[in-house]
Amino acid sequence: MHATSHYPVIVLGAGPTGLTLANLLGGYGVRTLLLERNASTVDEPRAVSIDDESLRTAQSAGLIDEILPSIVQGYGVHYFSWSGREFARIEPQSTEYGYPKRNAFRQAVLAAQLCEGLDRFAHVEKRFRHELRRFEQVGDKVVLEIDHAGTPVTLSCDWLVACDGGRSGVREQLGIPLSGDTFAEKWLIVDLLDRKTPFRHTRTYCDPVRPAIRLPGPQGTVRYEFMLKEGETAEYVLDEARLRGWIREREPLDEGLPIARKVVYTFHARLAERWRDGRVLLAGDAAHLTPPFAGQGMNSGLRDATNLAWKLHAVVQGRCGPALLDTYEMERKPHAWALIEMAIRIGRYMQPKSRLEAMAAQWALKLCSLYPPARDYVLQLKFKPKPRFGEGFFVPCQAPDTAIKAGQLLPQPRVEWPGGQRRLLDEVLGPGFACLSRAGQPPDPELESWMAGMDVRRIELVAAEDDFPWPEAPERLVVRDCEGVLTRVMAEAGAQAMLVRPDRYVLAFLQGGRNDAAPLRALLDRYRA
Repeated sequence: MHATSHYPVIVLGAGPTGLTLANLLGGYGVRTLLLERNASTVDEPRAVSIDDESLRTAQSAGLIDEILPSIVQGYGVHYFSWSGREFARIEPQSTEYGYPKRNAFRQAVLAAQLCEGLDRFAHVEKRFRHELRRFEQVGDKVVLEIDHAGTPVTLSCDWLVACDGGRSGVREQLGIPLSGDTFAEKWLIVDLLDRKTPFRHTRTYCDPVRPAIRLPGPQGTVRYEFMLKEGETAEYVLDEARLRGWIREREPLDEGLPIARKVVYTFHARLAERWRDGRVLLAGDAAHLTPPFAGQGMNSGLRDATNLAWKLHAVVQGRCGPALLDTYEMERKPHAWALIEMAIRIGRYMQPKSRLEAMAAQWALKLCSLYPPARDYVLQLKFKPKPRFGEGFFVPCQAPDTAIKAGQLLPQPRVEWPGGQRRLLDEVLGPGFACLSRAGQPPDPELESWMAGMDVRRIELVAAEDDFPWPEAPERLVVRDCEGVLTRVMAEAGAQAMLVRPDRYVLAFLQGGRNDAAPLRALLDRYRA
């Protein structure tokens, strides 16, 4: 086969994962082609919840100002018993990563925004109605045979990222199996328009007769999810009169709303056994399938894109070798599975099989609410697995008991610039690696050399209780840690500074001695081109 056009990266699939990855690669300056077999991005509601980490990724992609106005920020969940009485609320208030933890969105709107975002980059192409027929890894490239409206097209790339969904043709051609389970229970999903009630929080009905969820969304949308009983067919539950009757039982004002979509889903908890095969990588639903009960399916895919983008950039740029891409699965797979397990546990809670089981679950939550630390653990979603790696591209902590470790996502507080303006931290960090250090404490010369080789941005931190240095030095980037978060993170780690990766995970804590550079050089040597 002979390729007629070559790209450093081809992304297959214009869902949220593929679109986000293409936007991030565009921001890094990587020449990228996005291929999608359909005529446009998705025009129907699918995922409905976007979390704080994903909004931080949208910020990194330069699209947060377009996305925020079209979502419902900071919604919670109210739990109801079989008798219709509310027995618990989860309404997280913290914004550890700069945004509310739970937010409602419309996937069609987000996909359109991400797609339009690609128009900013002359070096990123998008082609719709391009369906992959087959591919072959030939030496140092991947050659793809594409069908474009009946016309064969041949393309090639250095790296192919398959974001082609749960039924990934790329995964199938590679012969990569999925491990895990498929849920026996099926659920009916009904999306409605023009809701009349202003209530913004999700209602979860832990009813053994018919477990159900009501999720209000932006622009007057609302979703219902009903668990089906054994033996109930899709034809039976999709009957409009029947499903509208179920809706009426939960909210009479929703009964007559226009239906945008109704579908029966089977849910999976499965992982691809390998996420990389040579020059082909799997991401999003192609790599993992998550039950919906924690609202983390799409968000896990966006984490994949965030992890992969800077690594592909480093490899394409020649700063690191292909071995760096092995850390993608190493870092992401355990966290993706931890979120799947959390969704399974929440699903068990939401799907009681008997009134006795429902009573036990509800009393357990009520007892938790009597003990403040346990109540805070539940209400602030602290049971959600931390975005933290066990192994990968980072220097392990010497102080393992710290709240924020190397290999963990750094919080995003606001910092103050000279002149009094306060901005989110990532606006200071920039798109690449960054070093945050105490003002007036430069690293040793050997570390300076390492940082220069990696284009590390240096940021000096003034403690919350201190003033900016005077006179000002325009050549220095100095900000005040006005919330004290970053100073506290470094103090707990016993560090004078910390290095942060482009995806905002802590690369290393620096102790301020002459031994800081050695482990960093060893890490870089391991993954050097």
